[in-house]
Amino acid sequence: DTASSVCGIGHTRWATHGLPVERNAHPHMDGDRRFALVHNGIIENYAELKAELMAEGHVFHSETDTEVLVHVIAKGVRLTGDVRQGISWALSQVDGAYAFALLSREHPGKIWASRKASPLLMGIGTGENFLASDIPAFLPYTREVVFLDNGELVEIDAGSWQVFDAVTLAPKAKEVKHISWDVQAAQKDGYKHFMLKEIFEQPKVIRDCLAGRIQKGRVVLPELDALEVPGRLTIVACGTSYHAGLWAKYLLESWARIPVQVEIASEFRYRDSVFLPDDLVLTISQSGETADTLAAIRIAREAGVPILGLCNVVGSSIARESDQVVYTQAGPEISVASTKAMCSQMVLLLLMTLSWGVRKGSLPEGVLERCLADLPQLPERLGMELPAIREKARSLSQEYSDARSFFFLGRGQNFPLALEGALKLKEISYIHAEGYAAGEMKHGPIALIDPHFPTFAMALGDELLQKVASNLQEVQARGGRIIALVNPGAAPAVEDPWVLPEVWGPLKSFLVLPAVQLFAYEMAVYLGKDVDQPRNLAKSVTVE
Repeated sequence: DTASSVCGIGHTRWATHGLPVERNAHPHMDGDRRFALVHNGIIENYAELKAELMAEGHVFHSETDTEVLVHVIAKGVRLTGDVRQGISWALSQVDGAYAFALLSREHPGKIWASRKASPLLMGIGTGENFLASDIPAFLPYTREVVFLDNGELVEIDAGSWQVFDAVTLAPKAKEVKHISWDVQAAQKDGYKHFMLKEIFEQPKVIRDCLAGRIQKGRVVLPELDALEVPGRLTIVACGTSYHAGLWAKYLLESWARIPVQVEIASEFRYRDSVFLPDDLVLTISQSGETADTLAAIRIAREAGVPILGLCNVVGSSIARESDQVVYTQAGPEISVASTKAMCSQMVLLLLMTLSWGVRKGSLPEGVLERCLADLPQLPERLGMELPAIREKARSLSQEYSDARSFFFLGRGQNFPLALEGALKLKEISYIHAEGYAAGEMKHGPIALIDPHFPTFAMALGDELLQKVASNLQEVQARGGRIIALVNPGAAPAVEDPWVLPEVWGPLKSFLVLPAVQLFAYEMAVYLGKDVDQPRNLAKSVTVE
């Protein structure tokens, strides 16, 4: 049946249970077609529930756990005679993570929704209300947001909303928060893709990150002042955020003299970690909703370890569950491949290093003054260089578009950027790429080098340049083609040098980062790939 309506639900599906085919697409309905449901998450006991329901005569048309959930809710409503009570009963039967929205044929204009370990929030408008897993979904319509917590159930229509405890059904008061992002920030502004726009926003991102953070020759981070300087820092993150944490490790240990371990959240949460009395856990996430990172927070909480969050989304789960949170102020990042978020994380991690280094008295002489002098000039410098960086990226991507695999090599702080370059290339161009510490090439990977397996190297002028140059000579001796990011007057002899302007110390990274991002972007565009929505990937990984 079709009808005109101003109430609806939809879902861009990540295939967890069942192939990405039409029969598994959302919404799913119960057998009597009384209810329709969209769902993000994983119902872990769906197979057992499905078997029970089939024994009762329920018929299923898909392979998804979502269809099982709507059948369980329909059963609950039949047992209790009420939608709200039926949902509560159903949730007592399911195990796993979920965020769902439900329509009822008998109650047109209403939507019920609930969450557990998967993000869900409301946008509050005038004569209109919204449910979504992320703010940009309704940003063109409202900037008033209610963040739902685990175990909450909401009932909305166009003019009202109410939140309940999903178990007791007792009403709950919720704060409406204003989001400072504007509509324009979630639009392309004439760029062909969001990814390109977000790469070119990095000068503004750096400027916004620094705003109010440098005053009278000192770093202002009151969020850190509320915590003791850690005796040991454990950074927990996933993907690009993990690479930002690795990058910061070099600074934190060298300048702040803090021992640092950087952990992949999905590994950290399943290891029996040993915590020390003066530990601090720092979690990094663009969305603030990354499932494995949230699980790591809960492990640290149970161990009594203080938690500092670094994230972009105000009011997100990581922000709410951390003892202190530093916001990166990057604005909405729409493209699935993260770009400006890493830039903002690096800026704040650099400022954190300076803040802790000052408190410990461990900063090398002149470092604070040089950083505070050069950082405010970085946005303008980067903005001037980005067009030329893009043009070089376009030229090289076309020249190397026949490659089926790449190595990305770096040493020191360039090693995490090599990892990030490889990740970006494989994410959006679908070309296999591996990032390695350059010194590891001779320990196995060099066996793969031939004229059809090029290398992208970070060979900028620093104390490790001669070591990197030696590694590249080994690649060339085996017929390998090389693209190398270099500084003027300090370039090893390679087939394709890519000259970046000289900047001081770790600030070089803020030119290297957009270079590897734009190389991946231009390669994907040249090969005709979907840059903003690469296959099999989701923006926020909210399931385990």
